[in-house]
Amino acid sequence: MTLEPEKLDATRALDAGVSREALRDAAYVAAAFNVITRYADAIGAKPHSESGLTREQAMAHEGRFFEIGYA
Repeated sequence: MTLEPEKLDATRALDAGVSREALRDAAYVAAAFNVITRYADAIGAKPHSESGLTREQAMAHEGRFFEIGYA
């Protein structure tokens, strides 16, 4: 979608019964992930696994947002 949008063709999806609304929603989700990925790349964000955190440590780290919020 990003590199060659002119090659997109929804015909097969529509013929299979996918609604235009569902295709639109899928495009919105794809666009959101595209923006998030580009933003993360721009600020140098790295996954916890690349930071050396275990799954349990990452969960504990993120759990604080449920308790105190983002402030």
